Amino acid sequence: MAVHENLLHVTKYEVLGKLPDLFTFDNGDPVKTPEDWNKRRGEIYKTAVELQYGILPPAPEFLEVETLYIGGKVRSYRIHTGTKARPVSFLMKLVLPASGDNFPVIVDGDMCFPYHLNQEYLSAATDEGVAWVFFDRTELAHDIQGEGRRKGQLYDTYPDYTFGALGAWAWGYSRCVDALEIICRGKDKPLVDLSLIAFSGHSRGGKTAALAGAVDARAAVVNPNETCAGACGCYRIHMEGYCDGIPPFRSETLRDLWNNFSFWMGPDLGDYADREAELPFDAHFLKALVAPRVLFVSEAAGDIWANPVGSWMTSVAAKKAYDFLGAPDNLYWYFRAGTHFHDIQDVKMLVNIIKRQRDPSIPMAEGFFLTPFPPFEPIF
Repeated sequence: MAVHENLLHVTKYEVLGKLPDLFTFDNGDPVKTPEDWNKRRGEIYKTAVELQYGILPPAPEFLEVETLYIGGKVRSYRIHTGTKARPVSFLMKLVLPASGDNFPVIVDGDMCFPYHLNQEYLSAATDEGVAWVFFDRTELAHDIQGEGRRKGQLYDTYPDYTFGALGAWAWGYSRCVDALEIICRGKDKPLVDLSLIAFSGHSRGGKTAALAGAVDARAAVVNPNETCAGACGCYRIHMEGYCDGIPPFRSETLRDLWNNFSFWMGPDLGDYADREAELPFDAHFLKALVAPRVLFVSEAAGDIWANPVGSWMTSVAAKKAYDFLGAPDNLYWYFRAGTHFHDIQDVKMLVNIIKRQRDPSIPMAEGFFLTPFPPFEPIF
């Protein structure tokens, strides 16, 4: 394992139990064939998605796209969707490269964060011929700590489903893809390439992107960025450490997540707080649901709360699904220096992967697969 020297010094490393086996059915039978895997995915979904995030909202009864603004490289739309009895609506913003058409596109629900206002951040994609779609996930479900569960318009639309905020936000990614399909329908020169859509997001938005990409196969590339607990970290690994210039810290636990943000998650996940070893899944299950499509897990060495070792461990475990499905090169991980932020360098690495999907002769950017810590023994 190639290592970034002296980036992350791990001072405490606790393993609460081995990772559940991706390739063993709940009844103990082994997964032997791709057909077996398709059945096993259903079991994985039950735990990695429904236990972790609740029962997700269904596909909508209708979806209409209202054009609000077209000006230069920026277009704004309002998506009207949900049920006819209880419709919902939210804003979608499309940012295009300067010229051309049929662009790969990154869908990002973090319009509630300031990144979409940073021209250098936007240009890291658009200057390379990659478009952006932004929407504000909090229009669908609130993100207010202490407000309580199930606040926001999507809960009124689907009152009989148990999804938390992450499930509501992930639903928004899929509706943006629906809208892009409508916008591009019948066009000789469509604005975006519907075969090359990437889902991305940061922190809680990264959790959302991971979930959205796991359940919507129209995402060709899935890029959760620094998700912390509840997506790409590992519930069964607790760690502490420090980086040069960054004081010692510890990783987020399921108890931390549940105490602070239980409204993001499914209602039953809290039953396993302080009992992580008994969870019937871990982050490698969610990552494996993306296979064989491209998964790019981007992290920061100094983001210790995000559990860098646990994220790496579950990525390595999930790679076995990629190997099994004949797509060993479709799982990427990357650790940059620094702390919890959606950095321009993160975007550049994602864009490199996107461009290589169209043209494999493009060189792979330096830094993929390096880790900021020495090797740890597999726990799977």
